Parts: sequence; C-alpha cells; structure tokens
Amino acid sequence: MRRISKLTRVAVGVASLALAATACGGTSSDSGDSGGKDDLGVAIAYDIGGKGDQSFNDAAFAGLEKAKKEFGFKTADVEPTEGETDADKEQRLASLAKQGYNPVIGIGFAYGPAMEAVAAKYPDTTFGIVDSVVEGENVASLVFAEEQASYLAGVAAAKATKSNTVGFVGGVDIPLIHKFQAGYEQGVKDTNAKVKVVSQYLTQTAEEGGFSSPDKGKAAAEGQIEKGADVIYQAAGLSGQGVIEAAAKAKVWAIGVDSDQYNQEALAGYKDYILTSALKDVGGAVYTLTKSVQDGKPLTGTQVFDLKVNGVGLSDSNPKMAEIPGLKEAVDKAKTGITDGTIKVNTE
Repeated sequence: MRRISKLTRVAVGVASLALAATACGGTSSDSGDSGGKDDLGVAIAYDIGGKGDQSFNDAAFAGLEKAKKEFGFKTADVEPTEGETDADKEQRLASLAKQGYNPVIGIGFAYGPAMEAVAAKYPDTTFGIVDSVVEGENVASLVFAEEQASYLAGVAAAKATKSNTVGFVGGVDIPLIHKFQAGYEQGVKDTNAKVKVVSQYLTQTAEEGGFSSPDKGKAAAEGQIEKGADVIYQAAGLSGQGVIEAAAKAKVWAIGVDSDQYNQEALAGYKDYILTSALKDVGGAVYTLTKSVQDGKPLTGTQVFDLKVNGVGLSDSNPKMAEIPGLKEAVDKAKTGITDGTIKVNTE
C-alpha cells in the first residue's frame, strides 16, 4: 500500500457536501451487513459541540454519509464528552483503530496530541485530522484556507450593509479563528473602506464554551447590533446558532460558516436572514481521505483545501443575495483575484 506524504491540494465539491449536512444528534454506529475487521470503513470523532451543530461537525458527518452510501461499508461517529482530556481523546481514537476502522478521523485541532500518540501505535491504520498538522507516516492533515472563504464573506457583507457597520463573532480566541477574522476584515475593507468592523471573541479557551454556547453567541450579536451592525459573520460552531437567532430577531443579516446554514433544517426559522455562508468542505475532506484508503492509495501529509480546488467557498442559496446591487459581481471578481493570485488574503 503506497503512502503519499507531501503538501498537496485536493479537489473536492464544496457545495454538494455542504448541502448534504444533516441535523441529527447523538452517537451512532451503523453495523452494516458484516462485522469482519477488513470490512470496516471510516470513523470520525467529533469536535466540541458534536453532531447537530448545523456547521463544522455536521459537515464532517455529510462526508461520512457520502462515503457510506458509495462504498457500502460500516461507519462510526463518536461524540466528545464534556471536560475531556487528551487521554480521553487518545482512548477514543485507539478504540476505533483497534476495532478495525480505517481511516479514523479526528474532527478538530484538539485531537492533535492524541492523534500523534495513537497513530504511531497503529501504523496500518490511516488517520486524518481536520484543522491541524500532525506529523506521521500514516497521518493526513486536512487543512483549509478559511481566510479565503471569509474574504468572500467580507465582500458580501460590505455590499449588503446599509449602516456601514458589520460584525464578526469568533468562538474562541485562537489562531485558527483569527484566520476567519483576518480574511473577513480584509474583504470588507477592500470592498468599502468606509465600513467599520466590530469584532468579538466569546471565550479565550474552548473549555469555556466558545464553540458550544448559543447563549453566548446570541448575547455577543445583540451587543454588536446595538452598536449598529446590520451584518454579522460568525465563526463559532454551535454558538453561531445564537448569533443567527439574534440577527433574525433584529431583522439584520447573519453570515453562516462551514456548512450552508441557509439550508439547515434546524435553522429554517431564521433562513430569511442568513445572507450567505462561508463554506469549508470538511465533508469533502472526510470523503476524499476515505476514498483514497478505499482505492489502496491512502493520502498522508498535509492536504490543503482552498478556493482553487473548491475546498472553501461562499454559498448562494439565499435568492435575496441577487437583489443586492453589485454583490454577485464583487464576489465573482474577488474569487478570480484570489485564485489567480492577484489578491493575497491575510491569515492574521
């Protein structure tokens, strides 16, 4: 079985998988038709917030479901526990590998230390980690150009605002979320330098609930709306649902993240106020890694999912986008600039 260990760009279908994300809760394992070790397929271990966040984790589940449907094998998806340690994560990943799942994918950077330890103990299993780089001959690091999708979100926000004040709500004050903020702010400023961006982080650490507290997101959005923001972009996981709720209540625009949140069933009551979503095809990455294992050529090393290969993007599901003068043209121009290299997007 040949290993491919290098920095590569992997093409995926951002729109199709983002639209496939579902709003199911709980922990599940589909037993399939047979129980032999060689018959087991992909397993994912969720990040904070778990399945049903209508965003990051649900995007990963969409990729698992696509692989299951196409390849017809057993799958498993396992929820995190509150206040868990790296040892807990290590035990979870090791259990999935021991059962025979391949690949085993950790959804979120928090799995980094655990995956580094476990991957070395199971050299015949391919591991994947989203949003982090872990060294290992049998590890694929699935990373994204979040700043590029966020830039497009900033362009849309600058075109949609009437108050010339827009907001950004980040779940946790960490480098990963700084990429979302940096791209968004640059997109806003490049489109209309007169627009002010009000930014806020919900917590300093994930343990404080920045990615899993809709009430915190709602309060932050309400504060930004009081300051005049009429478009708010959130990169806050499950907490982002509170941002969207607050925006809808105030009848201002929200911009979703990771999945196409306009099409999420659990957010249907707010969809008229979800202008667009900055897409991050976590599901596509899960599927791509799974297919590589299925094909006998498992990907390893750092795999980059950017705008050029449709690993990130901006949704256009809300027909009201087309009613905003110049928005589509500005977004299309920005896409071209990013992909041809004339626009360099900040990451911090």
